[in-house]
Amino acid sequence: MLPLPELRDFPPRIATGAFILNSGLGKLKADEATQQGLHGMACTAYPFLKKIEPGRFTRLLAWSEIAVGGSLLVPFVPTRLAGLALTGFSGGLVGLYLRVPGMREPGSLSPTQDGVALAKDSWMFGIGLGFLGAGTRRSGGAAHRCRRHRGCAR
Repeated sequence: MLPLPELRDFPPRIATGAFILNSGLGKLKADEATQQGLHGMACTAYPFLKKIEPGRFTRLLAWSEIAVGGSLLVPFVPTRLAGLALTGFSGGLVGLYLRVPGMREPGSLSPTQDGVALAKDSWMFGIGLGFLGAGTRRSGGAAHRCRRHRGCAR
């Protein structure tokens, strides 16, 4: 049986998951102009995406967002696994911010007015990295026994 996420993980999982899920559901209804825009921006940052037609790219992006958002919202997906998905997805968005011209002030990481929408995706990257560390700390207290001293409780 998989452990449920810790109580502290629920607020960022719900907020981030709902945000990403909603974005993905919206992209399923994207018109041709939106598809062209999304694809064009992605191709600027990641030229290999030019091989995929805009409509297909947008559908793949939408279903990816739905999968990532859903993995964050369902409690039986371990937090570290959901964090891996979130870190990978948001890392791509941070890459867009860093690679697309006009998103940052010249010679700076500060966003331009056009770059604010992508720059704020960095919070998802930070949450994903935090989730990757979930469950890695050993619990302290009397239940913890150190390996060096049999029977000692530290």
